[in-house]
Amino acid sequence: MDATAPITQDVMTIPRKVETGLPNLVGMSREQMKAALIERGIAEKQTKMRISQIWAWLYHWGVRDFGEMTNLSKDFRAMLEENFVIALPEVVTRQVSDDGTRKYLIRIAGGHEVEVVYIPEKDRGTLCISSQVGCTLTCSFCHTGTQKLVRNLTAAEIIGQVMLARDDLGEWPVPGQPVEDGRLLSNVVLMGMGEPLYNFENVRDAMKIAMDPEGIQLSRRRITLSTSGVVPEIARTAEEIGCLLAISFHATTDEVRDKLVPINKKWNLEVLLQSLRDYPKVSNSERITFEYVMLHGVNDSDEDAHRLVKLIEGIPAKINLIPFNEWPGAPYTRSSNNRIRAFAEIIHNAGYASPIRKPRGEDIMAACGQLKSETERARKSRAQIEAETGGA
Repeated sequence: MDATAPITQDVMTIPRKVETGLPNLVGMSREQMKAALIERGIAEKQTKMRISQIWAWLYHWGVRDFGEMTNLSKDFRAMLEENFVIALPEVVTRQVSDDGTRKYLIRIAGGHEVEVVYIPEKDRGTLCISSQVGCTLTCSFCHTGTQKLVRNLTAAEIIGQVMLARDDLGEWPVPGQPVEDGRLLSNVVLMGMGEPLYNFENVRDAMKIAMDPEGIQLSRRRITLSTSGVVPEIARTAEEIGCLLAISFHATTDEVRDKLVPINKKWNLEVLLQSLRDYPKVSNSERITFEYVMLHGVNDSDEDAHRLVKLIEGIPAKINLIPFNEWPGAPYTRSSNNRIRAFAEIIHNAGYASPIRKPRGEDIMAACGQLKSETERARKSRAQIEAETGGA
């Protein structure tokens, strides 16, 4: 990638409905939609069919105008228009990297902003979505972690990120035209801004919408939730969402992980790893992914690699090695390519897959650990971060 090449930035203005205080159909579960329709006078025996029709228009066809829901009667459409809205977050900017990665800055209720990243690959397209404005975890290597938590996103704001990306990719089917094979947006990862398991219910409800067979129809195995280790919610992830699990791991001793991932002080490596051994869905076909960012002189030694293999013994797993994506004021530097390869070889020789993640979208600050919304940016200096983390 030529770091000096100009960045393509499109400013997109998306027409939005004026905020009326009416409930938003986007983000409602089927049960919530049923209750809302009954409250507005629709007979209960009619609700199942009506919900299926509305659901398909919203999540299969991507329709935003009640008037286009042509298999609903005019009276029913008028009732919907009077009582509900179809509202998505607003796309403020859209940046396109040299490698095709797209980063969206989106604005949600209250004027807050979060970032969403689409990563095109040869055989898939992955959307990295956010679950919170800011983050409460203050992981010292993560740019998002230097932004304080503002609030959780709603289910509508989470699934809305998927819908906006499909808008931009032109991926909604067109009535009367054949549906093309393959998907541009085939995978979703909850690895953007925030800790998903600190916003469990909204994340769960949004992902159930994404997986619903009458709508967007993403397989549960095409969705990966990444957590830094909120142990009490890990089993719930399997039971109530059923998606794949990734752990933001990054260290092989409690001393180092306490500094890199402060939540470790609450649930240390022993407790976290036991919860993963007990994870209801863990199997050779549904391995847990361990994310491990490579930091020069911090966690990248041969000894660390051998300890990592020992720690995860007995857990069906793969280890994603992530070259550190540097950002202004970062207190760390990236491990050398030779060091990363040597680390990966030790893990591979122990029988675990150890792919080295290729940095994507670095020229637009869209790579892993670089997301941070403009309105909350107030950057901390390197010295401030080192002081807070004890200079890991």
